[in-house]
Amino acid sequence: ETFEMLIKLAENYTSTLFCNEYRNMAAEAAIRVQEFFTDIGLFIFVTDISTEEFVNRFFDTLFPVIYNHMINPGLTDVSLEYAECLQMSRRDIRPFGSIPKKVIGQMGRSLLPSRSFLQALNLGIEVINTTEHLHFSKDCSRALLRMLYCPHCQGLTLTKPCMGYCLNVIQGCLAYMAEVDIHWQRYIQSLEELSSAMRGTYDIEHVLLNFHSLVNDALMQARGNGPELTKQVNKVCGPPVRKPTQTQLCSFDQNKYNQGLKMFSRDSEETLANRRKEFIRHLQLYRAFYGALADQLCGNEMAAADGIPCWNGEDVVRSYTHRVVGSGIKAQAGNPEVKVKGTDPVINQIIEKLKHVIQV
Repeated sequence: ETFEMLIKLAENYTSTLFCNEYRNMAAEAAIRVQEFFTDIGLFIFVTDISTEEFVNRFFDTLFPVIYNHMINPGLTDVSLEYAECLQMSRRDIRPFGSIPKKVIGQMGRSLLPSRSFLQALNLGIEVINTTEHLHFSKDCSRALLRMLYCPHCQGLTLTKPCMGYCLNVIQGCLAYMAEVDIHWQRYIQSLEELSSAMRGTYDIEHVLLNFHSLVNDALMQARGNGPELTKQVNKVCGPPVRKPTQTQLCSFDQNKYNQGLKMFSRDSEETLANRRKEFIRHLQLYRAFYGALADQLCGNEMAAADGIPCWNGEDVVRSYTHRVVGSGIKAQAGNPEVKVKGTDPVINQIIEKLKHVIQV
């Protein structure tokens, strides 16, 4: 939602520029601006389109509008065929100087990390949802039943499992899930590194909210080179061929766009960078989530504290005498409470996806 709001706000800034400074061409420019920011949204959220392509398309389609209203204005608009010639010749004539190239560089550097960040977050959600709904083996179910409910048959309703016994049962049940741990830790580290690198020209917020000023620079450059541009255009496309059309004035409603948009201020706590930092800070608390899950479950009042008589699966004893195994599949070879066989294909798939996003 924050990314969507940021894109809409940047579009608002750019449309406002045309309405305030270049009112006679604002209505025509608004279509090009809207298409440009739609492409940005598609790049970040949906499809793998070329940033170079959609930035060039924006300046290509903007050139006929600029030429008609600013460089060689007439009482009527240029014809469609003439506009197409202007559009096709823009990259050779270079009315906006090096600014389109600068925008391509900034968009490529800022949009790609943002897209990778969002893809990684979506995968994080998938990992959590998948592991939350895993099916446990029959051995695990039997071990849980014996640990939690068998003492009830002997009237021991208040006796808790021994800590070591509880850990062995839960480590056995969560053996497959514990395999995610090292990859989950690397995943969070990668998110941290990516987030901290998204600054300056890699910061989408900085780039998008300053886009309108680059557009203004491009228009000023075209206006300053007006006579030279006219000569170049006449060589390529000939003199303007016009059609009788009424020019529309700006119909942009600033109030409509400002409603519901929280203005991104560089000093505000609501900046995307600050939200990202806050999110990463919360996520760091769960860096060892999958590896420490058994300790958390047993330590969270499920098992008896040390020194208190406890249930060991057969009887009430003073302490659990079997060896307590570690986490993960390999460590379960000596687990006296749960048998763990092979690997889990669902977990393997999740691990592969985590490896891939870390590499990205």
